[in-house]
Amino acid sequence: MKFKELLQQKSVRPYVMAARFGLEKESQRTTFDGQLATTDHPEVLGNRSYHPYIQTDFSESQMELITPVANSIHEMLRYLAAIHDVALRSMNKHEMLWPLSMPPKLPLKDEDIKIAKLDQFEGILYRRYLAREYGKRKQMVSGIHFNFEYDIELVRQLFSQQTEYETIEEFKNILYMKVSRNYLRYRWLITYLFGASPVSESGYFTEREERPKEPVRSLRNSSFGYKNNENVKVSYESLQHYINDIHRMVENGILSEEKEFYSAVRLRGGKQMADLPKTGIRYIELRNLDLNPFAPLGVDEESLEFIHLFMLYLLWTDEKEAPNDWVATGDFLNEQVALGHPFAQVKLLAEGDRIFAEMDEMIESLGLFRLKKSLEVHRAQLRTPDLTIAGKMWTIIESNSNQELGIIFGKEYQGMAFERPYQLAGFRNMELSTQLFLFDVIQKGVEVELLDEQEQFLKLKHKDHIEYVKNANMTGKDSYIVPLIMENKTVTKKVLADAGFTVPAGDEFDTIERAEQAYIKYSEKAFVIKPKTTNYGLGITIFKDGASLADYTEALNLAFKEDSAVLIEEFLPGTEYRFFVLDDQVRAIMLRVPANVVGDGVRSVEALVAEKNLDPLRGTHHRSPLELIQLGDVERLMLKEQNLLTTSVPEKDQIVYLRENSNVSTGGDSIDVTDNFDESYKQIAIEAVRALGAKICGIDLIVPDKTIKGMKNSRTYGIIEANFNPAMHMHAYPHSGQGRHLTMDVLKMLYPEVFE
Repeated sequence: MKFKELLQQKSVRPYVMAARFGLEKESQRTTFDGQLATTDHPEVLGNRSYHPYIQTDFSESQMELITPVANSIHEMLRYLAAIHDVALRSMNKHEMLWPLSMPPKLPLKDEDIKIAKLDQFEGILYRRYLAREYGKRKQMVSGIHFNFEYDIELVRQLFSQQTEYETIEEFKNILYMKVSRNYLRYRWLITYLFGASPVSESGYFTEREERPKEPVRSLRNSSFGYKNNENVKVSYESLQHYINDIHRMVENGILSEEKEFYSAVRLRGGKQMADLPKTGIRYIELRNLDLNPFAPLGVDEESLEFIHLFMLYLLWTDEKEAPNDWVATGDFLNEQVALGHPFAQVKLLAEGDRIFAEMDEMIESLGLFRLKKSLEVHRAQLRTPDLTIAGKMWTIIESNSNQELGIIFGKEYQGMAFERPYQLAGFRNMELSTQLFLFDVIQKGVEVELLDEQEQFLKLKHKDHIEYVKNANMTGKDSYIVPLIMENKTVTKKVLADAGFTVPAGDEFDTIERAEQAYIKYSEKAFVIKPKTTNYGLGITIFKDGASLADYTEALNLAFKEDSAVLIEEFLPGTEYRFFVLDDQVRAIMLRVPANVVGDGVRSVEALVAEKNLDPLRGTHHRSPLELIQLGDVERLMLKEQNLLTTSVPEKDQIVYLRENSNVSTGGDSIDVTDNFDESYKQIAIEAVRALGAKICGIDLIVPDKTIKGMKNSRTYGIIEANFNPAMHMHAYPHSGQGRHLTMDVLKMLYPEVFE
């Protein structure tokens, strides 16, 4: 089978780099001084028996992070970054993930290395067997398993260009077997470039064990790492040989079960190997990547992009020996390279040059020119071993120590996860409430798929239970009409008024001319001008003491910029509070103070705003708990009412308000007051949301005096707005007061079974 010719066919070339990827990353939990963690797997991560993203491997301290399948390496690493963030922030605050493949210093006694405390007893029995057969210490090595699948469309196009095989299933098996053999033959290059386990810490080798002369390139990928016993022999000559050999060894007791077979390449199809004859090979698992301590996630995009190119090359290039001899040669060469000194010139320069030359030819033939840079970076390392990962590690270890390297980088990566705890790595471009919700979803082990990232649209799945969520708070628990009611402020007011709630009186205008004609009616009253349907406080102007015709007209223009219809309403005196109601309960109450600065008698309003905006909680586009304060037309109009300009210098301790409306989205400050409110007002909010038919709602109440008991049919309050898409991040990270974890409450409403 000449795959080289098939890959160059016109119909095939558009698909040559199409593939699907998944990744599993193991890491030991340790203390900040590099000692193995003795704590249990974090309870907050829910039940690990079904958790799709965060598991334990052999030991209770060995965490395994698993990405969903992705159509690009970039997408896969985004998920890994998010899962990494969740894992680190869910752990004991005095622990980190050890960034090295070789374990930290291990306890002297085997019984102090704790086997994972699993729910399923079969899993515990299997780990006990491994401990007896191979020793606990070898099991403590960690690494990365890279799952690789050629896109099915690429396989189809290749299949259509040949006549040798009648079914695509048979063809696909031949393809993956060839690639597997080639990978095993040439994996020495991966070990050379990405090997990253040059030395061991005390406790890894027992006193009676043979040990290599350290440093080496990769202890983990040598015979001193974790590998099967010598009597385990599996042929990759064909899929049937592979399956028969493993079945025979299980039947003869050489292997306890199929999954005990450890190799640099595993063939994957169904849930277990017994499915392979029916399903064929769907993807292959590459198991020889060490953790890269210089990459926060243990691996970086450039390395995986090179491996992707390498996988295409393995399909492109022909084998040069009989299958079993070809693989055996690869085993021999890999051992040599793995046990070489990190600074030593590799003895396979000629073969390395040939591989890179053929990869270069492939790039030219298939037009993959963007990958040239990656190829050249790694080609250069053939003759500069000190630039490989193992080489860079040894440069540091030689002057310091392996333990110090692990501690420094482990602490740095743990610190990075807490720099902005309100954001989720990998998804920081999404709206902040969605980021917080995604964190909770991953933490609790609910599967998540991004259906539309720009629209913040998610699909959640736990077992057979599927939910769809938009903006982290719009769910299938609300009927279609509910957000439409709340989107229309006129309809909202009518529904609430009909139900007996106090709402502001006012008028609606669909042209600026008609609105201008109403000036006489409102000119000497306290009133509010606002768009009919927009959220986030956009286009709202409040006049507490009437308004000049010029200011009235300017406010109308601002409102009509945001919507085709505008409301003019009476101004209700009092303090505005946001009640967050979820499933007939008030979960949070927020006092939102309008955007403001406090004078110091020296700096201008403009300078004071610039300083306040330096707060790390402030950002833009709902990616931070608080928004940056602006100095636009609305703010300048507000300053004008106070006889100020942006260049004015307020007196010391003078509070200068830049907005009348108190929305956090327009620069306001958020203050949690949930525990300081009479139940009567909470009940009014709950009943109002119920009248609107909503499960989740942010409802804004004006309360003149919250020390007076609230009554539904009274002026003790007024409802000025109901929000079908209430921001949750401002409750989670308020300017002051207790944070409220509302996104977890939403998840609990959707998946109560996960919290049982």
